[in-house]
Amino acid sequence: MVIREIQQFSEVRTRARAYLCYLFTRNIPNRMPEPNLDVISASLDKIVHEVEEFEALYLLDNKGDQVINNITDDPHRKGGLGQNRSGKSYYYRAVREKRCVLSDPYPSTLTNDLTVTASYPIYDEQGILKFIACIDVSLEHILKIAHPSSLQSVFGKSSQVIYTVFSLCLLAIALLLLFNGMRSLFMHGFEFNLLDIKAMFESTILVTLSLAIFDLVKTIFEEEVLGRNEKDEGGGMHKTMVRFLGSIIIALAIEALMLVFKFAIIDAAHILYAVYLLGGVTFLLFGLAFYLKSIPQKRDS
Repeated sequence: MVIREIQQFSEVRTRARAYLCYLFTRNIPNRMPEPNLDVISASLDKIVHEVEEFEALYLLDNKGDQVINNITDDPHRKGGLGQNRSGKSYYYRAVREKRCVLSDPYPSTLTNDLTVTASYPIYDEQGILKFIACIDVSLEHILKIAHPSSLQSVFGKSSQVIYTVFSLCLLAIALLLLFNGMRSLFMHGFEFNLLDIKAMFESTILVTLSLAIFDLVKTIFEEEVLGRNEKDEGGGMHKTMVRFLGSIIIALAIEALMLVFKFAIIDAAHILYAVYLLGGVTFLLFGLAFYLKSIPQKRDS
């Protein structure tokens, strides 16, 4: 997922920049008396053998014009000589910051995939900018390079599949609860005068539980599969927990109320069980209130 990959890139950006800039500084001589285009091109060829997957290596002059064709294994990506890239962020940031920089992800003109570019300014011995060496690497591959281990990447993809399966299972349960709730409500068609209180209560409980589970599925799928982690003050997971617990409390309160009416009419001796259930609902309300109160304290600490 693109959103998840961009979030992962923001986490490993420092390591990715350090790695690519290390390749530049180790292979390309800087502060030479007269930087030679042939020497720098040969140095770029060395980098080709150290990076397993890259889109292109190329060299810009101090005005942003490309002075060599793209160095790449794909013949369809060769070319580029004479193109002006002075408007690209990887050019003017390297000029302005006077150091090796790594761009934000952007759609590549070579592959149409998200790509990042590392650019390395090359100066002469007097500190005058002569060239800027650039390397384009796909976002997917830069994540593999900068990730702590390939196992973590594999586990991340596996967890996405697992969370997707669990989300689908919970969604199926929510839909079944909704179906049974609606079936209980429309068991007599649109002749609502034939409905008794018990059927209405049961339908309300089933629909409420269905809504609570669906809300939980929505949060799990968005955060764990799509990677849309909310950063707002309320917190996506906290909101979901409150809604989920609130729905459970409502369902239990309705069930307790239904039992009170049932035992009051049929068997008053068992009404104590309904009171116990109401007590449990009360404890849940206190627990929810404590949870809501503790959230700001945890964030401030």
